Amino acid sequence: MTVTEGPRLTELSHGAGCACKIGAADLSAVRAALPTSADPNLLIGLDPADDAAVYRLTDDLALVQTIDFFTPIVDDPRDFGRIAATNALSDVYAMGGTPVLALNVVAFSLEALGPEVLREILAGGAEVAAAAGVAIGGGHSIDDPEPKYGMAVSGTVHPDEVLRAGGGRAGDELWLTKPVGGGLITTGAKRGVAEAAWIAGAVEAMTTLNADAAASARAAGAHALTDVTGFGLLGHLHEMCEASGLAAELGAAAVPALPGALELAAAGTAQAGGSARNAREAEKFTDFAPDLDPARRALLSDAMTSGGLLAAVPPGAAMAGVRIGTLRDGAPGRIVVA
Repeated sequence: MTVTEGPRLTELSHGAGCACKIGAADLSAVRAALPTSADPNLLIGLDPADDAAVYRLTDDLALVQTIDFFTPIVDDPRDFGRIAATNALSDVYAMGGTPVLALNVVAFSLEALGPEVLREILAGGAEVAAAAGVAIGGGHSIDDPEPKYGMAVSGTVHPDEVLRAGGGRAGDELWLTKPVGGGLITTGAKRGVAEAAWIAGAVEAMTTLNADAAASARAAGAHALTDVTGFGLLGHLHEMCEASGLAAELGAAAVPALPGALELAAAGTAQAGGSARNAREAEKFTDFAPDLDPARRALLSDAMTSGGLLAAVPPGAAMAGVRIGTLRDGAPGRIVVA
């Protein structure tokens, strides 16, 4: 819906959605200089592969905590709110947890955009939280000419049932629960080269909660779990492999693409800056088949927002989504794409 005659939200964004994340390599250098906690109850803290912190409260209960926010990825304020909230909740699901409480995180200029736009963004977030059974307890806002929205989310999990990105085992099969290519489509929308149906399909995917996917992964006996966002499929798989001490084989043709994503990748008109950075990083740890379709190759590094879950499950186990590859013994973090 249109609620303002002012600029499009994406016109105010230097990088859309999770494509505005700081690169993994740059973050790693900063993280290495930070002190680490010696608290034995902090089960997961400054681990680059994992999606949220986990703190043991009792023998039977642990707190899962995360924060995620970003710049506008679409122009519709309510859709922006829905996507950002779905993305923030995903980090709790990716740890095997259940989200219970959220706080809004807002950077916004009321003077430039007006209160109705902000109300729509927050209403979108509230809509998703309600669907997930999550209470919103308030939040924090600052005045900022570049809009940003997201949530700090708290969840619960049994300490023995945490699903880490680094739990993969050799022979595990890799499953992906949502198609990729959202970065291509939203960048294409910003540049006026994406069809309306493609944009609608991307929004539908980005606003689908990962609750059912996480339940399916657990039922399949998943050894490792993460979600696919700003570092692209290859970047997040690389983190899973490094943390698990394993390599991976990936079938490019098996990776599902959102409608329109491969067309935009082939045209070369919709690559986000974050996706280009991901592709450069992937060159360092990926062996690509020489005859690999360039559009398929671009898809694997696409900076996703509110993507699906990437799970490593025992051989022969089935879960929601598509099987795209296998973990195997080899140089930790190395990926072979066929």
